[in-house]
Amino acid sequence: MAPIFTQGRKALDSNNSSSTNAHTNKRAVVEDTAIHPHFKRNKIAHLEAVVPLAEKLRPSALCDFVGQSHLTSPGSLLLKTLGGDIAGSICGKTTLARLIARQTDCVFKELGATNVGITDVRATLEEAKNTLALSRRKTVLFLDEVHRLTKSQQLVGATTENPSFKLTGALLSRCRVFVLERLTDTEIITILANALKRIGPIPVDSCSTEPGPSSSEPPPFFPSDVIVFTRTYFPQITSKILSRITSLAAGDARAAISLLELAIQSPKDSKEESLLAALKHSVSASYDRTGESHYDMISALHKSVRGSQGSAALYWLARLLTAGEDPLYIARRMVVCASEDIGLADNNALPLAMATLQACQTIGMPECRINLAHLVAYLAEAPKSTRAYEAYNRAEAAAKLDLTIPVPMSMRNAPTELMKDLGYGKTYLYNPSYA
Repeated sequence: MAPIFTQGRKALDSNNSSSTNAHTNKRAVVEDTAIHPHFKRNKIAHLEAVVPLAEKLRPSALCDFVGQSHLTSPGSLLLKTLGGDIAGSICGKTTLARLIARQTDCVFKELGATNVGITDVRATLEEAKNTLALSRRKTVLFLDEVHRLTKSQQLVGATTENPSFKLTGALLSRCRVFVLERLTDTEIITILANALKRIGPIPVDSCSTEPGPSSSEPPPFFPSDVIVFTRTYFPQITSKILSRITSLAAGDARAAISLLELAIQSPKDSKEESLLAALKHSVSASYDRTGESHYDMISALHKSVRGSQGSAALYWLARLLTAGEDPLYIARRMVVCASEDIGLADNNALPLAMATLQACQTIGMPECRINLAHLVAYLAEAPKSTRAYEAYNRAEAAAKLDLTIPVPMSMRNAPTELMKDLGYGKTYLYNPSYA
């Protein structure tokens, strides 16, 4: 038995030795990590290297924000809701929601309507109730892209669409809608200058309390230190490139930063013309056939025709067709315009509009654009008369006053002898007989 016990003891000693070695190795790894902290720093640096520039530049304090002064100026409804004054201004929906939560010491929960459902929202609301009961902290639930939920699921969130079209009326009646306006060129220039300062050796005066230039003033040139920095480190980014970025951004801060990032990543020996072309091609125009721009552009076309502005009408027609609008929809609207705005002043307008509608149905794009241009130009230059349209509106208003008024006996039809005996059409005088 001795050898057995000896073997067991040896095995035990061996296990202890292995365990000791494992702990020793573990300590060695820990000590090695402690000795070489650059491993951890390199890992963080690798992750930060792939973060988009727009995310890197997301402000963490309200004083760093640019734009939306109508929401952040003293006495605005949003400031009164938050219960305090905020210096500076806001430039993004998600960022604004985060800062509201921080300003009011609330828990911030963010969900995306593209990958969650009403079940996830209810779970978050239940969690918010528990948090309020335990810590007395309220929760701000931010539901991004809220218009992607069905109208039976919508609760609260942000949307780039017109709330009147995409949100349920019950939600709108219970909420306050804050509209974030497009940024001015001055504000875009400020954002680009701050971005260049962040990525370069230019000292950044964070949370500066000095008022910026008025949005009504013409766009200023970029600060001289920013120009010197770009010439030194990014020679491909000329003043013309920065001006084009400002123009292409169209008031969108994220678009401006994304274009700037594209310019920064381009080769330093890039020609100005090729870089300008690349920036222009990288901008995609958003157009939704069911969205606000759909109704805005067709309204602009109709009003240009009504105002006899042929060049403007053709421009909006081109904008609609280039964006991918259905030519049949445009033709139908022009059929309405032919009777509503031209009407009795030119009886050829309606037949031409109907012929154009048929041409669009038969030919299709891209050739039917010529038929539409013919119609739009004709309607814009035609004389205008709204007599028939306005007369019907007055008649409709009179009809709605009392829908129970009977048809006079002289005006009624009398197809049977009984109706004739009852006096239907008895006193009616046939007009051609007295012509």
